[in-house]
Amino acid sequence: MLSESAIKFGTVEVNLNPSPIRDTWILEGNPVARNKVLSSSADGTASTLVWDCTAGRFNWFYDINETIYVLEGSVVVKDDVRPARRLGAGDTVFFPAGSRAEWNVEAYVRKIAFCHIPLPRQVLLAKRVYRRLKGIWGNKGAEASGAPAMFGG
Repeated sequence: MLSESAIKFGTVEVNLNPSPIRDTWILEGNPVARNKVLSSSADGTASTLVWDCTAGRFNWFYDINETIYVLEGSVVVKDDVRPARRLGAGDTVFFPAGSRAEWNVEAYVRKIAFCHIPLPRQVLLAKRVYRRLKGIWGNKGAEASGAPAMFGG
């Protein structure tokens, strides 16, 4: 019998805290950003948060992997390679660690962000070797595919 569940439940209403954008990143306007961490992994390498921002144009430098899902509002995002793209409610985008993007929030944007600190290359290589060996030894299934069991392996 479990004495305490590790599952955590939240509410729809999330009170956000000030999360100022660095002054040196701001290109235009006076954007006001706020966020709230919803969850963090036990090893500290992954977190989920809600973030919002008022109008302004600014650079964002990613030192972690970040996948976002826009909840409301919109933002025009561009980098040095692709043309500008408007993101609105329901859109997703992945920003790998080391990338930079220019954000132009015309009025307001609210997103959920899934953040992950990338593992060093040596650790990734060791994980691949481990998975291959595990597959050779006959331990196939959801773990071998990298997908959690609930998503079907």
